[in-house]
Amino acid sequence: MVRTLKHLVEQAYSLPNDWLICEHSHQLLQLTEKFYLELIQFSHWQTPPKIILAESEPVRFLAAFLAACATNSSVFLCNPNWVKHEWQQVFELVQPDIIWGMERGQGEGETRRQGEKETIFEFSDSPRIMIPTGGSSGKIKFAIHTWDTLTASVRGFTEYFQLQQVNSFCVLPLYHVSGLMQFIRSFTTGGKLVILPFKILESRQLTNINPSDFFISLVPTQLQRLLQNFDFTQWLSQFKTVLLGGAPAWDELLVKARYYQIRLSLTYGMTETASGIATLKPDDFLHGKVNCGQILPHAKVTICNKQGEALQTNQIGNIAIQVQSLYLGYYSLNTAFGEANCSSVSIFNTDDLGFLDNEGYLNIIGRSSDKIITGGENVYPLEVESAIRATAMVIDVCVIGIPDRDWGQAVTAIYVPKYENTSLEEIQKLLKDKLSKFKIPKYWIPVQFLSRNSQGKINRQQLQQEAIEHLNLSNRFS
Repeated sequence: MVRTLKHLVEQAYSLPNDWLICEHSHQLLQLTEKFYLELIQFSHWQTPPKIILAESEPVRFLAAFLAACATNSSVFLCNPNWVKHEWQQVFELVQPDIIWGMERGQGEGETRRQGEKETIFEFSDSPRIMIPTGGSSGKIKFAIHTWDTLTASVRGFTEYFQLQQVNSFCVLPLYHVSGLMQFIRSFTTGGKLVILPFKILESRQLTNINPSDFFISLVPTQLQRLLQNFDFTQWLSQFKTVLLGGAPAWDELLVKARYYQIRLSLTYGMTETASGIATLKPDDFLHGKVNCGQILPHAKVTICNKQGEALQTNQIGNIAIQVQSLYLGYYSLNTAFGEANCSSVSIFNTDDLGFLDNEGYLNIIGRSSDKIITGGENVYPLEVESAIRATAMVIDVCVIGIPDRDWGQAVTAIYVPKYENTSLEEIQKLLKDKLSKFKIPKYWIPVQFLSRNSQGKINRQQLQQEAIEHLNLSNRFS
């Protein structure tokens, strides 16, 4: 539980001088105090200010985040690169009082609440940390976390890996849970934190650190790009652990990583659980396992049927999670931050389908909402996408279902061909021995690229609509 700037500064001073390794790292404490002094000017307001934090520079982001936590304020972590309609969603939902970052108010902040407040507000027991999530739907939501839920995740992580300190090499955005948790792990355990945005990593020489002491977190598309460069491949193979999550990884990618002896740790988690709740240890990966590993100590997973009843080992059902790091709910304008609203949701029922095997390893099948029902048969896109990727004839692929008069839904593949002369007939021929006939896509739509977010996820609903329009237009002129 964090209450004062003094507590945070003391914690920062207890860390080694070089614990934070990035541009302008020496400015962290000075900037933290600057943001803190700006916040305490509003202590006469009846309720704490709502802060939008959209700082693109990492040290400024961390300083603002620590200041917000020190005053137990409500801070909304935001992507500085959101476009206009996304910012409209955010402003309508949050109605912020203070904006840190963005082009307006860069550095000085912007105050939006008007009028004087006479009642001095009482700080809550813990800061409210709103972390953006939208999954594959594209609609921005904020999951409400506290310092306590985030540090509960750290405890589960360190116990699982038997660590005293966590050194993190962060190439993911800090506003996302997967980036933020790397800071929280290092800051609270006294470890080192390297921050280097992925685009910069790709465009310059590697940093002069010893990777064997560090965890690095990647999404599958980032791992794929790094493995295309031998220098990066050699570099990755030196890391203590390469955490891989955010989106499903395909078999070809995992085979290549294992060939180069990269110590991958496949993870399963989400914003609502403050990152990973199941993790495959690197040694298990190198010995051939490809699931999400065992459940971390702070979590419990139950596989349930549609009626919510617990299933047995190796039975496929929806994944239900109980975890100490669970979010408090999604933010809305009606959200009140009183003590009555601060008890964690007891069970988080996900849309994910999977099973626990005899060794307690979690295996993910796909998402229930992504399931395609064609002719009464169930088709899971992840299985079909993996089979198509295994042909080595596509760069990227997404499988969806579109409405079909005869079959209910038709399996449809939107794919990026590997070569200009890639033969669709050859792809289909290679799939015959890997997939049942009803799982092989009926429609194939070649595209130049598939748009993915920073976590490698695709907006399937949007892609489905585009596919329907494409096929209708094709049929009209055929």
